[in-house]
Amino acid sequence: MIEGLKPYADSAKTKPMTRTSEINIPWLTAIPEHWKIVRSKGLFTARTERARPDDEQLSATQAYGVIPQKEFENRVGRKVVRITQNLEKRAHVEPDDFVISMRSFQGGLERAWARGCIRSSYVVLKPSPETEVGYFAHLFKSVDYIRALQATSNFIRDGQDLNFNNFSLVDLPLPPLDEQAAIAKCLDHANRKIDGFIRAKRKLIGLLNEQKQAIIHRAVTRGLDADAPLKPSGIPWLGEIPAHWEVRRLRFCIRGKLTYGANAAAEFDNPDWPRYLRITDFNGDGSLRPDTFRSLPPEIAKDYPVEDGDILFARSGATVGKAFIVRTETVKACYAGYLIRARPNTDVVMPPFLFAFTQSTAFVRWKDAIFNRATIQNIGADKYANLVVPIPLITEQQSILDAIEIDLLPLRTAITRTEREIALMQEYCTRLTADIVTGKLDVREAAAKLPDLPTDSAGEVLTDEALDDSETEDAEA
Repeated sequence: MIEGLKPYADSAKTKPMTRTSEINIPWLTAIPEHWKIVRSKGLFTARTERARPDDEQLSATQAYGVIPQKEFENRVGRKVVRITQNLEKRAHVEPDDFVISMRSFQGGLERAWARGCIRSSYVVLKPSPETEVGYFAHLFKSVDYIRALQATSNFIRDGQDLNFNNFSLVDLPLPPLDEQAAIAKCLDHANRKIDGFIRAKRKLIGLLNEQKQAIIHRAVTRGLDADAPLKPSGIPWLGEIPAHWEVRRLRFCIRGKLTYGANAAAEFDNPDWPRYLRITDFNGDGSLRPDTFRSLPPEIAKDYPVEDGDILFARSGATVGKAFIVRTETVKACYAGYLIRARPNTDVVMPPFLFAFTQSTAFVRWKDAIFNRATIQNIGADKYANLVVPIPLITEQQSILDAIEIDLLPLRTAITRTEREIALMQEYCTRLTADIVTGKLDVREAAAKLPDLPTDSAGEVLTDEALDDSETEDAEA
């Protein structure tokens, strides 16, 4: 299907874009001759209706669109904030509306799949009869359109949200209605195939990570000598450990106390200031991502320092219970408030060994035991302080770490290769969508041969992380 696509130049004329004060569509140099350029506010109007008494609460998500909160909770396996006051002030949404949310400057506009209500600060767009919502769902998620939206203001520095005025500043291409439907049909089919490929690759990564976890668990709870005598640890989720090991609670394995980070917004990117470490900054091996840099002023950062070898624990949210090891030999850094810092006492435990333990099955069992006793998934410093850690001699810790590195090397290589395959497919999907929605490729003939797909449920955006606004919902003022 995709192989049969061809440029419009092969089957229809294109016309160059004439730059005038009436046109603001900067990413296009030419469009098919029979397409139009129209004002966005001529195709979409702001829906001003407030919530109805029977409206259910919706979640505006970058991964799934605008869907009921219950459905979102089922998809991600966690609870979100429920608003109980002033519900009548929220905005009413109809299926096939589009929503401008707090994340739209990053990932585009979200399509609504259900009737309900959302926070009043969001903008709800009602489509006109000239629109095929499937086409605009792809257009509003295309990289070129998102860049055009970003160019309408400086959201990060000014602390602004996208609004209807920003939306109105970016004009839209308008193919004939039947061609809009053909484009939507073609991209839906292409995305389904691409999504299947990526899901299979992610499943493979999951299996490889399970193997990694099993290798680490065996090494950090039983050591390297399979014949070593064992003793009960006294901890149900830990089980038996080598007889010459000891167990210590985390608070006796660290220097000082476990401390919380800075409650500050990640709004600065001054390279001369200390880096502001957040969960999104870390790769799986503890290295820092170069593309997520944020910083804090030195007068704030000085109260939340991190050193090489510090362990950071996530205390709430979707990543609760995850741990990260800090590698900052050449980087001055501080850390965010939803992280808890533990500074290992190197006379007791090597930082990489403590981090390896947090990647083991035993650590997962500990988290599960906590959550079984709690109504809210939140692990504070007091709970982390009581985490029991198996402790071999320092020399044995190093031998265990060396063995783990050797055993994990082929698995890490396979994971890296698979992640690269996913990234390349995502890049291809992004480029294909951009080329089709802007008229660089003609899909009419290909779409005519494709069967219809169900359109009554939300799909999934092919991203590494499902961004959503549900955790930051506030009661309406």
